[in-house]
Amino acid sequence: MRAPIGDFTDARPAPDCLDLLTGPVAAAVRAWTGPVPADQVLYVDTDPAIADTAVFVEHHGADLLDASANCVVVAARRGGDTTLAACVVGSATRVDVNGVVRRHLGARKASFAPMDTATGESGMEYGGITPVGLPADWPLLVDAAVADTPWVLVGSGRRRGKLVLPGKALGGLPGAVVLEGLGVPVTRES
Repeated sequence: MRAPIGDFTDARPAPDCLDLLTGPVAAAVRAWTGPVPADQVLYVDTDPAIADTAVFVEHHGADLLDASANCVVVAARRGGDTTLAACVVGSATRVDVNGVVRRHLGARKASFAPMDTATGESGMEYGGITPVGLPADWPLLVDAAVADTPWVLVGSGRRRGKLVLPGKALGGLPGAVVLEGLGVPVTRES
């Protein structure tokens, strides 16, 4: 089947591709509940060598720039406690870590989690972390613009492959909170 976004001719329902997903992602797809049926979560094979957003969009379709989202892990600290959380924002934006994230999590300080922590705690590969299958006790913050996107491309848990699903499905994931202004435009320095 053809994917609803991008130039992917071989999109398959994720429940039919469990062996291509990491353990946590496959388990989440198996146990899928939410605002859309599991067979609307699609898997597309991608080459990890062209995972950089600009190259990826050039190769798979310009429409993906507005339909792709990144999932980043942040560490929020208050006193001696650290909370890991995932943030999903459009690929043309950056996470407002020190504003929206810090305030929402009630943290004194928030920063991007170290790579080893993000991958070790999520069970996913760096560059492929996805909101599908994250640890149940993690807050999942989803930018409202992403949740309002008809179809969104996100990681699959691995560097190879992506998931395509309706944006509203992200807002319906366990622990998800949809927030306005989570993703802020990237400003270019001259």
